[in-house]
Amino acid sequence: MKFIRLAALAFATFLTAASADAFEIERVTSPGGIEAWLIRDRTAPVLAIQAAFPGGSAQDPSGKDGLANLMVALLDEGAGPLDAQAFKTKIEDNSVEFSAEADRDYLTVGLRALNTRRDAAVELLSLALAEPRFEPQAIERVRGQVLVQIQRDAENPRSIAWRTLWTTLFPGHVYSRRAQGTAETVPVLARDDLVAFHRAGLVRDGMKIGVVGDITADELKPLLDRAFGKLPMKGALNSIPEAKTASPGTTTVIRRPIPQSVVTFGHVGLKRDDPDFYAAFVVNYILGGGGLGSRLMEEVREKRGLAYGVSSSLSTLARAGVIVGSVGTENAQTATSLDLIRKEWRRMREEGPTETELKNAKTYLTGSFPLQLSSTGRIARTLVNMQVENLGIDYLDKRNSYIEKVTIEDARRVARRLLDPDRLTVVVVGDPAGLPVN
Repeated sequence: MKFIRLAALAFATFLTAASADAFEIERVTSPGGIEAWLIRDRTAPVLAIQAAFPGGSAQDPSGKDGLANLMVALLDEGAGPLDAQAFKTKIEDNSVEFSAEADRDYLTVGLRALNTRRDAAVELLSLALAEPRFEPQAIERVRGQVLVQIQRDAENPRSIAWRTLWTTLFPGHVYSRRAQGTAETVPVLARDDLVAFHRAGLVRDGMKIGVVGDITADELKPLLDRAFGKLPMKGALNSIPEAKTASPGTTTVIRRPIPQSVVTFGHVGLKRDDPDFYAAFVVNYILGGGGLGSRLMEEVREKRGLAYGVSSSLSTLARAGVIVGSVGTENAQTATSLDLIRKEWRRMREEGPTETELKNAKTYLTGSFPLQLSSTGRIARTLVNMQVENLGIDYLDKRNSYIEKVTIEDARRVARRLLDPDRLTVVVVGDPAGLPVN
């Protein structure tokens, strides 16, 4: 779309002259009591709205995995007086970008539109959120698309590896289920299930909203009521227990006749609100989160050429935290690659990072942060995440200081706490040679 290219150019100009701490966030409350966090950007004629609702795929009833995913996929398939075709036509005619997805803990819905089309865009958002039609033909068409993707994933080595790791780390917990659903559960999802899930989850209670664009607080207030005011105040979400993350230190091999093994690995980590999170974030960057500059990439790729890429990351959920990673390597080199990963896992645990590594990591993590805020949509999502994670409205101002405060003593202490090579749980999909399995 032409307006997206123009908006991107204008926003790039804005970023050139601004850093993350230059963003001014306003807390806006509508006459109807709906709150949003707003960053006004006068450089782009675009409005971006992002909203998150508690109750993602973790709320799927037993035996109905994929319900949240199917429900949000149908939000733009007809709403209010508009059937699926009419709704899509309105989206196209008004150059609106509409998105909706379900992760494990939240449902997220967003839009981007030109300022000149924002009234029409907000009306479409309101209809999608409050009055989805869930027409039988649309349900069957989208269900078919989901089932095709499930079938593809069932044969995809990377999907198999991650799915198996997640099941191993969260046995018996709702986090072990497949957010997309399965070939057995998706066909049994009925329209009544979709209506009930929508009624329970898309409500104002717990809703978080982020807005970015050339709009004032006073202009935004009535739009918030128009977009979200029709939603009921309360829903009926289930209470999700804390996850007892399993880290058995096992190696599971799923044999597939492919030339390269796909490997995933991980164990229990830290949640986002843990006081040691920022030290863990820096440690992980040095270990495997820093691309070519990380220890894992240096040992596995740069020195030995065993893999194109290897990485690790902190994954934080509402009720659990894990540190996970992946590598793809030739079957004959899989055991060697895993030995190196475990060796670096242990070396970081026992020695921690060096002063130079810590300094370089902090320089990169603080200096590159504004580049993550590279579009109105990304900034709107960041505003929502800040609210979901209770980071405070001044987080963009303070975020880099949290990283700067990490000392070498903090990093080494948290490395000992975070990393445990004996509990590193591994899943290999492929035909690896000489790999011990326990």
